[in-house]
Amino acid sequence: MENGKIIESGNIKQELSKLRRKSKKIVFTNGCFDIIHAGHISYLNEAKTLGDILIVGLNSDKSVRRLKGGDRPVVSEQDRAYVLANIKPVDYVVMFDEDTPYELIKEIKPDVLVKGADYEGKNIAGSDIVESSGGKTVLINFIEGKSTSGIIKKIKSKADI
Repeated sequence: MENGKIIESGNIKQELSKLRRKSKKIVFTNGCFDIIHAGHISYLNEAKTLGDILIVGLNSDKSVRRLKGGDRPVVSEQDRAYVLANIKPVDYVVMFDEDTPYELIKEIKPDVLVKGADYEGKNIAGSDIVESSGGKTVLINFIEGKSTSGIIKKIKSKADI
C-alpha cells in the first residue's frame, strides 16, 4: 500500500522547499481521521480551497490512544494514512506521535492552519507559529451529525441488539 503522498516528517522540508520555489500556498490541518466519513471529506475539500497544497498531519496510533482512549483507533495508522492520501484534495500526509502537531507545524510553517470550528475560542497548537510568520488560522464548520464518535456509538448500539 505505497503512496507517494505519505511522507516522513523528516522529508517534508525538502518537498516544501520545491513547492515554495513555485510560490505554492501551503495549507495544513491535522487529526485522527479514524473512520473517514462525509464530514471529513467536506472538511478536507474546504481546507484545500484555502491554498494550493494541502498537508494533513495524522495522529499516530500511540497518539490517538492517548487522546481518545485504549479502544481507539479503530483503523491502523498505515490504513488511515493510505485512505487520506487517496482523497482528492489531500496532497501529503505526515504522521506525528505527539498529542499536538506543534513540532510538525514548526517544521512545515504553513501559510494557512485549518481546524474545526469546535476550536473557536480555544488555544490552537501552532497558530502562534503560523500567524507570527504572516499566515492565518481558519476555522471550518463541521457537518452536523457527522463524527467518528457518533459512528462508533451507532455501531455499538446495534451490536447490543
